[in-house]
Amino acid sequence: MLFVAAKVSHLNLLPQGKAEKDRRALSMVSQMDAEGFGNCSVTASCEAVCPKEISLSFIAKLNRGLHRRDPEGRMSAKEWIS
Repeated sequence: MLFVAAKVSHLNLLPQGKAEKDRRALSMVSQMDAEGFGNCSVTASCEAVCPKEISLSFIAKLNRGLHRRDPEGRMSAKEWIS
């Protein structure tokens, strides 16, 4: 999830990426789930071993965006995209 969150943040900074940022983020999270990648644990071990030194703040930013879209956490990523 660390890489996906960093990539979503990176693409959202690009001017041409703003129009599709919500849909892209949801698609990337949905694909991450389909590929069997899970969320990071609360121990932050992914950040500690990340060769690119990606900060957990990117995951926090992604989660805030997803939470704004579905505050009660009831929808799956597939439902968001459709």
